[in-house]
Amino acid sequence: MAKKLGRVLLILVAVVAVLALVLAAAGLYVTRRSFPQIEGEIEIAGLEGPVEVVRDDWGVPHIYAENSHDLFLAQGYVHAQDRFWQMDFWRHIGAGRLSELFGESQLESDRFLRTFGWARVVQQELDQLEPESQAILDAYAQGVNAYLAERQGSALSLEYAVLKLTNAAYEPEPWQPEDTLLWGKVMAWNLGGNMDEEYGRALLLGSLSEQQMADLFPPYPAGHPVIVSEFGTFEGESALPDLNRALLSRVAPGLAALAEPPAALEALTGPRGTAICSNSWVVAGQKTVTGAPILANDPHLSVQMPSIWYEVALHCQPQGPACPYQVTGVSFAGVPGVVIGHNDRIAWGFTNVGPDVQDIYVEKLNPDNPNQYEVNGEWVDMEVVEEALLVAGGEPVSLTVRLTRHGPLMWEESHDEFQQQAGIELPAHYGLALRWTALDPGFVFPAVWRFNLAQNWNEFRQAASLFHVPAQNLVYADVDGN
Repeated sequence: MAKKLGRVLLILVAVVAVLALVLAAAGLYVTRRSFPQIEGEIEIAGLEGPVEVVRDDWGVPHIYAENSHDLFLAQGYVHAQDRFWQMDFWRHIGAGRLSELFGESQLESDRFLRTFGWARVVQQELDQLEPESQAILDAYAQGVNAYLAERQGSALSLEYAVLKLTNAAYEPEPWQPEDTLLWGKVMAWNLGGNMDEEYGRALLLGSLSEQQMADLFPPYPAGHPVIVSEFGTFEGESALPDLNRALLSRVAPGLAALAEPPAALEALTGPRGTAICSNSWVVAGQKTVTGAPILANDPHLSVQMPSIWYEVALHCQPQGPACPYQVTGVSFAGVPGVVIGHNDRIAWGFTNVGPDVQDIYVEKLNPDNPNQYEVNGEWVDMEVVEEALLVAGGEPVSLTVRLTRHGPLMWEESHDEFQQQAGIELPAHYGLALRWTALDPGFVFPAVWRFNLAQNWNEFRQAASLFHVPAQNLVYADVDGN
């Protein structure tokens, strides 16, 4: 009996061992089949000449091409090799299409993001792009899609093997130029989060005195240094009228409700605004031992896996009018060019300004028509946009977005309980609209591409004039010691 039991146990152990080996082999196969090819030759449709990609000891790709089109096409291909899941995930954030990936759990995030309407703004920006920038975006998208044509599913990235367990029908769409521009909107959200301060201070103003507010938020000391030496001063009445305090109390539920979606998004994009800080400095050549300037830049973007940055070097061989780039630094996966780095003449870096770029407006709404609001004593129509939110494993969900002259309506209420309790005559129906610079057509990446080409301070300044959102501090140095 004991011998028979021993044989049974031995067989069970052997079966378990074999299953463990099979599972380990399968796991290794699924994991490694998505690894990029980094040796040998690859034929890619659309290339106009030969391209060489050399990965150094740290895995950083150095891309060598004879023309700009091929250079950015190859960068798109290499980005997709290493980071396509990250690229796909972030474009779904930017477009407010997370439910298409993860199902009903992301509906509230999609409602919030789709109300912003970044995808609508990006379409306007595409129409305003100059031909040079459009050509860069098109070449980059060609490269990404060349990689997608070769691989799908877990061969594209390990994450898709996991996603198949809950969303078997999902297949990534081809990369489009607008997907790159959406990256800029997500970064603008991460770096321009003073909306939190807007509703936070407004909530406090409803119950605290001005002195208490001054204690909590002291002004910048008058004797401390400033970058801009002269400011206009506000000399108007600083006290808040009683009606405004009553209004702040009235809309307090809406202000509190505005805090919930950003907090939920931080689980996807990481901390933002004042939760992340950066530093940068530059020393002129006449103050260094070598006579060359020293530039340091430490942008503290949120910690992610994989990193938000992707190191890359872009080399034109030969360098000339058809291919003027010779630039090294860090990029975003999903964006052509180098965001922070140096070329053969200049170096540059960024830190976040943290300016006041978001304002919340209290709009008086027409209780008899939900699509109208008051402007100068008259009811005017909002722009109404109907959105369909696709949900993995479920039915589409409709969303009505209403746009005021200040921006999208983020919250509204229609009951008159406050008026009954407070005894103050206030209109019965209010909404909160968001005014934000990132919701106006404006550019960031065309400025970056011109930084890549700038050869001196004046060219750098001209490029910087195109940099709209998110607002950044810039540091600069060049080989002439400036």
